[in-house]
Amino acid sequence: MKAVISLGGIFFSDAETIKNVAAMLDELAKSCNLYVVTGGGERAREYISIARELGANEALCDYMGIALTRINAKLLISALTNAYPEPFLDYKEVAVAKTKGDEERIAVMGGVSPGYTTDAVAAILAEFVNADLLLDVTSVDGVYDADPRIDPSAKKYDKLTPKELVALTMKGDLKAGSRIVIDPVAAKIIERSGMKTIVINGSDPRGIIDAVHGKHQGTEISE
Repeated sequence: MKAVISLGGIFFSDAETIKNVAAMLDELAKSCNLYVVTGGGERAREYISIARELGANEALCDYMGIALTRINAKLLISALTNAYPEPFLDYKEVAVAKTKGDEERIAVMGGVSPGYTTDAVAAILAEFVNADLLLDVTSVDGVYDADPRIDPSAKKYDKLTPKELVALTMKGDLKAGSRIVIDPVAAKIIERSGMKTIVINGSDPRGIIDAVHGKHQGTEISE
């Protein structure tokens, strides 16, 4: 199986957390052709907030966030036992590297361009390499009709079609450092590619392996 994992910034708060998720990814890579895209997390949001206070526009704030995602990618690579030594900066570079017989080697990348989150990067990468699965590992346990961290009455969806996902994400506010689970760009890529996508809570890294093998309590996006 070929899987792309969008790994939320929640995993980069401390060394122990990074080690734990890296161990799970190393194990998964033994049975799966694996690509990982790292988010920026709270540190990225902190820097973006400071940049805004200093008068930076949203494009510059996006670049600030991208830099932090790439630092997180380097941290993850440091903890993995069988990864490419540097984060990839381009989708083509990843695809070319993976055609050289390194299927067990984990490819890691962070953000690419302003205007969309690393979930969109992961969706584009998944489409580009013809992945079997896009797994979005985040701080909530699926897709809701509102932010469950703010609205306790928010409804969780066990399953959505890509079209329904697009409609939901269009309600979000897409700014640098946005907390929306899947941004509208990622949703449109998922819709046009027909990519099977699963959104799960990453509090237990073991759930990453379970989800790739079809066991999860998150949200599945498929026709």
